[in-house]
Amino acid sequence: MKKKIIKIDSKNNVKDRRRFLKISGLGVVGAGLFIACSNDDDSMMEPMPPSNGIFDLGSGDLGVLNYAYALEQLEADFYTKVVNSFYANISDEERLVLTDLYNHEVNHRDFFKAAITAAVGANTELVLPTLEFDYGNLDFSNRDQVLGTAKILEDTGVAAYNGAGKLLKNADYLLLAGKIVSVEARHASAIRTLINPGSADFAGDDTVDVMTGLDAALDPSDILAAVGATGFITTQFTANNLP
Repeated sequence: MKKKIIKIDSKNNVKDRRRFLKISGLGVVGAGLFIACSNDDDSMMEPMPPSNGIFDLGSGDLGVLNYAYALEQLEADFYTKVVNSFYANISDEERLVLTDLYNHEVNHRDFFKAAITAAVGANTELVLPTLEFDYGNLDFSNRDQVLGTAKILEDTGVAAYNGAGKLLKNADYLLLAGKIVSVEARHASAIRTLINPGSADFAGDDTVDVMTGLDAALDPSDILAAVGATGFITTQFTANNLP
């Protein structure tokens, strides 16, 4: 069956897409308060001793939130490098979209840090430390490499949240994850449209099951294996208590 291609008036592309991305991020700001106000949840307080001095994400809701925090640190760091050195001949549309994605991901990262810190109180050893990154031969001056990497990171983020939602016990945390994954999905669609404008790639059948209409969902172990294979995260940590 032929896929229907939705076209947008090119005169309003930049304005409409930026408005679309800004609206997509609005609800997330207040959502971070749910975690900070839920520090009486027993599932947060499940400390896991480090193995050979290596931090473990933990189990229960704490483990899931540390896991999400790790992924958001990676995305925030990646887009920080992108906006600090935009590739040559970048269009106005791409500059605006990438700047909006940068702002969203930095907000996501900071929400998780503040929220987990508030939830664990004096037990600060339970908070994932600030990670370090190395992008190897990734050329941030190359449009194809930047957008191709952004596509992988955003698609991975969507699958990560979809797969981790079932592990959360606290309804407030699940609500937060639902808000953020919807933003990540919009990011993925925006990047895919920049790569292949006017196509159906924004919801490609490599991520959305054509039979069920559902997006991919992967367990933390699968996501972390894929992220680890990139070599981008150089700080060691384990996820021994997550599926």
